[in-house]
Amino acid sequence: MKRAFIFPGQASQFVGMGKDLYEQFDAAKKYFNLANEILDRDLKQICFEGPEEELKQTYNTQPAIFVHSVIVFTLLKDKNILPDGSAGHSLGEYSALVAAGSLSFEDGLRLVKIRSELMYRAGKEKPGTMAALIGLTPEQIYELCKNLKDDGIIQPANFNSPGQIAISGEVDVIRKAIETAKDMGAIKAVELVVSGAFHSPLMESAQEGLKDALEQTTFKDANVPLYPNVSANPIQNKNQIRDMLYEQLSKPVLWQKSMENMIKDGYDKFYEIGPGKVLKGLLKRIDRSVPCIEIGTIQNLENIGETA
Repeated sequence: MKRAFIFPGQASQFVGMGKDLYEQFDAAKKYFNLANEILDRDLKQICFEGPEEELKQTYNTQPAIFVHSVIVFTLLKDKNILPDGSAGHSLGEYSALVAAGSLSFEDGLRLVKIRSELMYRAGKEKPGTMAALIGLTPEQIYELCKNLKDDGIIQPANFNSPGQIAISGEVDVIRKAIETAKDMGAIKAVELVVSGAFHSPLMESAQEGLKDALEQTTFKDANVPLYPNVSANPIQNKNQIRDMLYEQLSKPVLWQKSMENMIKDGYDKFYEIGPGKVLKGLLKRIDRSVPCIEIGTIQNLENIGETA
């Protein structure tokens, strides 16, 4: 058996996340308390009590998901359940790097703090948005973006699963793209509630700020292969990892291709580590034959011994 640990990104958060783990495990207490120190705010309170509007802010969402995911990974590690390879969806790539032994929790959280604040600021400086398009092929999405590029910045942002792709760019052109996608036969085309045009050139100011932080952070070669969003091909070299994290902010997330490559490389059991089960749903659409277990609560952890 080859285990793949996959880590969720934004939109997996929920009020109450991690509270059950905090109440029962010392590791959860340690990481939440450490997070409060590093972030200089009460992340624990925001995760456990909300309000939801506060948790949904990019600068809170990203650290919250990262901390929750690393806690769950640590609890699995304590059970001697470890990955043979890892991947993370956008923000989740930072959790995946902790699991792969390339980043420490502290350095990872500092990077996530900087990344989330820079992305939020970039969204204010250069307003943009994203849209989910259901039922179109990648070729149709590329054609759509190409035909609208003279109207403003637009590009594919997330290739999540067959027929589920997100686009990102300036507000007016994305809204035009939504209507055009419907005319092209999209089953569904909706604007997403986000604070900026993630994975597009509108994130370039955030990208440059993140570059400095990445260069000042200590990375190690990963213990197991990481399948990065930018290329979907496995890497372990610390310098390649740093470069991929830099490129990730303005390039599309090749999630479907990452999962297909992991399956092709022999990974036959997937674990979604962290809040929610978004990635489990995507994997089901990519390849229904591959099992995926979501692990984010005490109940999941208690049951894992029977299925690991």
